Amino acid sequence: MKVLFVCLGNICRSPAAEGVFLHLLEERNLADQFVVDSAGTGGWHVGNPADRRMQAAANRRGIQLPSRARQISLDDLHDFDLILTMDSDNLAAVKGLAREAGSRSKANIQSILSYATRFSETEVPDPYYGGDAGFEHVIDLLEDACCNLLNELSPSA
Repeated sequence: MKVLFVCLGNICRSPAAEGVFLHLLEERNLADQFVVDSAGTGGWHVGNPADRRMQAAANRRGIQLPSRARQISLDDLHDFDLILTMDSDNLAAVKGLAREAGSRSKANIQSILSYATRFSETEVPDPYYGGDAGFEHVIDLLEDACCNLLNELSPSA
C-alpha cells in the first residue's frame, strides 16, 4: 500500500503526517507493508527539511520527520494508492491534478481528517504563522487520524 500525504508547502503538516504514520507503522511492525511519502501542492520549499518547529513538536513525542519537501507530480496520482490532503484547498488542487492526469490517475484522494474521531475539525490548520501550540495541535489531529487510518488499512494489526 502506497500512501502520500499532501499539504501546501510540504514543510509542516504533510511531513508531520508522514512521520506520525511511519512511527505507527514501526510500532506495529508494519513498515515493510507500506510506502509512505509527503508532498506539497506548491514548490516553494522543495529540498528543505520539515519546519524546525514542527520537527521539535514531533521529536517531543518520539517522532522523526525524515522527509525533504517536494512538489506533487502527475506521476504521484498513478504511483500512490491513497493520497490524503490536509485541507479543502489541497484537496481541490489534488483533484484538479487527477482530472489533468485522466485515466492515469488511480489514487483514492481524501481528506486526512475524514479518519479522525476525537476531533471535530475538517481541516488540519496550517501552523506556520502561529505559535508552538498550533504545531502540537496538528500532531494531535494527525495522531488521531493516522491511527484510525492504519486501523482501517490493517484491521488485523
